[in-house]
Amino acid sequence: MLLPDYLAQAPAPGLEGLKPFVKMHGLRNHFVIFDQRLHPRALPVADIVRLCDVETGVGAEQVLTIEAPTSAGAAGGSYARMRIFNIDGREAGACGNATRCVAHLLLEESGRDELVLETGGGLLACRRAGPMAVAVTLGPIVMGWDQIPLAHEVDTAHLPLVSGPLRDGLALNIGNPHAVFFVGELDAVDVRAVAPAIQNDPLFPEGVNVGVAEVVDRGTLRLKVWERPGILTKACGTGACVAAYAARLRGLIDGNSVTVHLPGGALSIELLPEGRAIMTGPVAVCCLGYV
Repeated sequence: MLLPDYLAQAPAPGLEGLKPFVKMHGLRNHFVIFDQRLHPRALPVADIVRLCDVETGVGAEQVLTIEAPTSAGAAGGSYARMRIFNIDGREAGACGNATRCVAHLLLEESGRDELVLETGGGLLACRRAGPMAVAVTLGPIVMGWDQIPLAHEVDTAHLPLVSGPLRDGLALNIGNPHAVFFVGELDAVDVRAVAPAIQNDPLFPEGVNVGVAEVVDRGTLRLKVWERPGILTKACGTGACVAAYAARLRGLIDGNSVTVHLPGGALSIELLPEGRAIMTGPVAVCCLGYV
């Protein structure tokens, strides 16, 4: 039985009232996924918070729902809609690792090699890149101060913010907001200590994901990301894309192909025209269950 079949089925006798889920991860970025297409059920904020808490629920960095497509792009081939909820229950617009995981389930379900997934960050083209790997085209990456969004106009290529070694950062949006800072030695930076001041700065009315990057060579980056609302994640797909874009903008890398090493593993980023990027990486299934 395919995982999507399991997610869509009605609860077995004795499990009425419970909802099936699959827990997946992309480079140890963990998600609890529900299929809401056939058996929709509201997910109150309190339930999302509980589910994400490893001590009270399944444990995850985000809850994801698969829903019927709603955008005008559905007529152009959008297969399903994905919604993303952070650990505080607030909805997010984009997550690269989450997109790979949900796309893998839907590619298995459909038997396709490619499909379009509707997200809060737009319509995303997804394709198989191996038995347990998916490539997703993300973007466009934008840097207008009101597109991030910022509280007021500043030079988004040179942010006027400093927190410890974090200085002269860049603000970008790829469906969710990011601030990227380049440092000489990533391991020397206590990201937990210095990133929250950037994330919570009044310049970012919706908060921001804070990426701290080290240039290893002209085609390789190391990256750690402090994600909204306050997690030092093992991997961040959108963060890897904007870090590669920012490195090219600063002239720190050559060409358009970049390998980004995160604590959870490596992602391959291919920078495209008009600010788009193809992110390729693995997915994995952790467990199945009911809640």
